[in-house]
Amino acid sequence: MVIFINGSINAGKSTVAKLLSQKIKNTVVLEIDSLRDMIPQVPLEEAIPINLKNAVSLIRNFKQAGFSVIVPYPLSQKNFDFLKGELGRDFEDCRFFTLSPALETAAANRGKRELNDWEKERVKHHYSTGINKPDFGEIIDNTNQTPEETANLILKSLS
Repeated sequence: MVIFINGSINAGKSTVAKLLSQKIKNTVVLEIDSLRDMIPQVPLEEAIPINLKNAVSLIRNFKQAGFSVIVPYPLSQKNFDFLKGELGRDFEDCRFFTLSPALETAAANRGKRELNDWEKERVKHHYSTGINKPDFGEIIDNTNQTPEETANLILKSLS
């Protein structure tokens, strides 16, 4: 099983992914942003396709080793379509969930995370391009939910 947790920066993707990985046996969390960290010299828009291609390879490797994979990452329609094409038959084993808190929530400092100016602008960009309301998967308004409640909602949907 491959679970994509979509949504803007600061929507709660990584936190929910970690909680899910504790509740689903034999699961890895694949942080595509970690792949981005490997090529910081490449402009973001050029790095995204490289990172997604590498993520597809890692998803396949982990699945072949018997792991479920959780992927927290903001997906545009273009990137969703790219993944669908690249994953081929493995796409059938994918589930997509989008965390879509209110813009004011996503753009605010939450918990210990303090957003810098670039991140605040990126949140606005994500919302203006519809990453929080895609035409694929299940959309979850987690504005007034704890991360635990959101993880439990996803688990319920998976069963």
